[in-house]
Amino acid sequence: MEHTAPPRSERPALPEGYGLPESTDGLLAWEQVEPRLRDSQHYWLSSVRPDGRPHAVPRWGVWLDGRFWYDGAPTTRHTRNVEDNPAVTLTLESGTEVVIVEGESHATRADPDYLGPRLSAAFGKYAESGYTPGPDSWAGEDGGGLRVITPHRVLAWFAFPTDCTRFTFTGG
Repeated sequence: MEHTAPPRSERPALPEGYGLPESTDGLLAWEQVEPRLRDSQHYWLSSVRPDGRPHAVPRWGVWLDGRFWYDGAPTTRHTRNVEDNPAVTLTLESGTEVVIVEGESHATRADPDYLGPRLSAAFGKYAESGYTPGPDSWAGEDGGGLRVITPHRVLAWFAFPTDCTRFTFTGG
């Protein structure tokens, strides 16, 4: 299900001295940020262990319909973490063209007649690496380990601090 409204954009709050412009001139548009989420090959997923320690892991996944979809065994550390506490942070690899997604990860399934084919096509970006899930890969009772991250906020910049932008989602 796609977010129904585009995210609201504004300047984030940063400590004095970072040179953040006071005006909203130069804010990024969501249309500049979302393609980076869609086109990226590698993502970093951070979760919290039950004892409060952080855990980060590289993930493959796809940005589709305003959400991040990924799969994996339910026995992995990050999956066990998000079953306890669904709060996650998802980032791209670049430290200069930055996209940071804050949201929640939940187990789900994909209907093999609608979402499954769309996810399968999107995961095609990993075909050269040997990963080609089919449209029915996530239709079983356990969802094939499919999870979805629904974003609440996204922080992005490509020319810090002039275009530093926080996007806030509603209904997600």
